[in-house]
Amino acid sequence: MRILVTGASGFIGSAVVAELLRAGHQVLGLVRSDASASAVRAAGAETLHGSLEQPESFAAAAASADGIVHTAFDHDFSKSHQERAAKDVQVIQAMGTALKGSQKPLVIASGMVGLAHGRAALETDLVTAQSSFRGRAEELQLELAELGVRSAIVRLPPTVHGAGDHGFVPYLISLARSHGVSAYIGDGNNRWPAVHRFDAARLFRLAVEKALPGSRLHAVQDEGVPTRDIANVIGRRLGVPVISKSRDEAPAHFGFLAPFFGMDVLGRPR
Repeated sequence: MRILVTGASGFIGSAVVAELLRAGHQVLGLVRSDASASAVRAAGAETLHGSLEQPESFAAAAASADGIVHTAFDHDFSKSHQERAAKDVQVIQAMGTALKGSQKPLVIASGMVGLAHGRAALETDLVTAQSSFRGRAEELQLELAELGVRSAIVRLPPTVHGAGDHGFVPYLISLARSHGVSAYIGDGNNRWPAVHRFDAARLFRLAVEKALPGSRLHAVQDEGVPTRDIANVIGRRLGVPVISKSRDEAPAHFGFLAPFFGMDVLGRPR
């Protein structure tokens, strides 16, 4: 299959590109810069310059591809959740329109945060535009399944780890370095699930190859790691004290990450 991958040079997208190539697929990576293009070509894929802000820049490639994996997302936290989510919906709508009636796969990345409260998040759980800022994207995927697109959702945990990680845990490490302490919120019993990026990439590949229309799949390896344990490992590795922050104190220490790091997120495949 010839697969278009958005976010092809990113932390997760680059792992997906490598996984697809190993499985014998051809990959066309959507890139924004020459540096990203060089990295994607070095991995063995073709490249297409385009922008999520201009879906028309890759509409023809989307229509001619045998399938699409959409891992790109605007992670600029200076913008509102609503603004970033709305842009993502526009991109998915454009790709879905290109594949309408083809029965070709369109696999998107989503998340587990906020999916369930007081219990494990399951693949059978549905979200809506009202219940989650990524909810409209998931609703749209289910709608596309009714329009002849083999759409699937791969939900990722807050921690997708591996060499080159620049996500939430590295940010926690940088905070511990700058503050001289590694912290958790409250008693630290709230949990974050986790997965290695190569395992997540394998699930994306299997979704492209086999997922049924409207599938929701959870990329989970560790169902829930207590945030206190995360803070303890960071403190031990950096040689700094490990302390608790109250919920009132958390924003001053964690910044934008405070609401997320204080959540209890437990994820299971089914």
